[in-house]
Amino acid sequence: MSFDVTKVRKDFPIFERTIRDGKKLVYLDSGATSQKPLSVIEAESNFYKFTNAAVHRGAHQLAEEATDSYEGARLKVANFLGAKEEEIVFTKNATESLNLVAYAMGNAQPGSRFALTSKDQIVVTEMEHHANLIPWQQLAARTGAELKWFEVTPEGRLDLSAINSIITENTKVVALTHQSNVLGTINPLEAITARAHEVGAVVVLDACQSVPHMPIDVKKLNVDFLAFSGHKALGPTGVGVLWSSVFEELPPFLFGGSMIETVTMTSATWAPAPRKFEAGVPNMAQAVGLGAALDYLTEIGMQSIFDHEVELTGYLMNGLLQIPELSIVGPQNTDARGGSVSFTVGHIHPHDLGQYLDSQGVAVRTGHHCAWPLTRKLGVPATTRASLYLYNDESDCDALFAAITGAQKYFA
Repeated sequence: MSFDVTKVRKDFPIFERTIRDGKKLVYLDSGATSQKPLSVIEAESNFYKFTNAAVHRGAHQLAEEATDSYEGARLKVANFLGAKEEEIVFTKNATESLNLVAYAMGNAQPGSRFALTSKDQIVVTEMEHHANLIPWQQLAARTGAELKWFEVTPEGRLDLSAINSIITENTKVVALTHQSNVLGTINPLEAITARAHEVGAVVVLDACQSVPHMPIDVKKLNVDFLAFSGHKALGPTGVGVLWSSVFEELPPFLFGGSMIETVTMTSATWAPAPRKFEAGVPNMAQAVGLGAALDYLTEIGMQSIFDHEVELTGYLMNGLLQIPELSIVGPQNTDARGGSVSFTVGHIHPHDLGQYLDSQGVAVRTGHHCAWPLTRKLGVPATTRASLYLYNDESDCDALFAAITGAQKYFA
């Protein structure tokens, strides 16, 4: 590990507080949302304090400065992903980004590469978050397209053995997660993207659990769309990103101010991307805050963060597996695996376990993690999930181990 976690934690004001009768906050729920460094909080606050104005709209100084800050954040996102500025669209979160693609495809004119009919197929996986499943279910229902999926093995990996019969000449869209928010599995994109492009399909990647945790270069991923949320990457809530290199071919999703080129009483034409997909006044301060978050991550180094998390995930899983009656749901090693670890503990219901852990100052996530089809496939109604980030260390894992042991005695 090439950075000091103790020093990093000092950048996050929330770790100065205590919870539950003075206990240290052990935050193991970054898969749901990350904590924010002071630099991000100040960047968003300073926008409102000193620069607040509607971007792209005014000729006065504040409007110019606000626009520069907003577009500067777009450049930071582009650089972070190895992309071009015009390939970055700001949304309110990754859910909106994924819905944007699905709804825009539903708006595509017949004959367009994005238009779907009852002869076409959409492919997803059994491990998708609802945000990357339900939009495609609904698009299939509206267009008559067939929804198909890759199954998940008992080890928590995608079963690609039938890839050529799942992704066929009729497949128009392949939508999948880069890293499962439940299993921690990092999916093998190369074979999937190669097959998808072989048949002319577009690949939509949910990168919510990967962009904040590992180096990402969109050119190397070989996907067509990529979505992530700012709030999982140390940034503010209310801002998401959609990247694509094929925006010019996609029709708009929302309509209104800022996204038009010309308007008459009976017709309109659209501005070039990314403005075509950013109708209305955008989440300006949040975008600026996201830019500050990516600055922070870049300064530490994404490879360093990834290496730290892989090492810590190994420590976490090894410790969990020493606890009697505890079962990890998902891959049992750190090969192609991120820092979200879901588990069950004997007869203790995950919700009860989560409440007990909270009483000990340990914050985790319990439930189906917005992935009902996956939990059903794995035969568990719910799990407890501990998810790691750059501000966690072995002491956080040790606190979790001790709290689980305490819960076992409490619920015995």
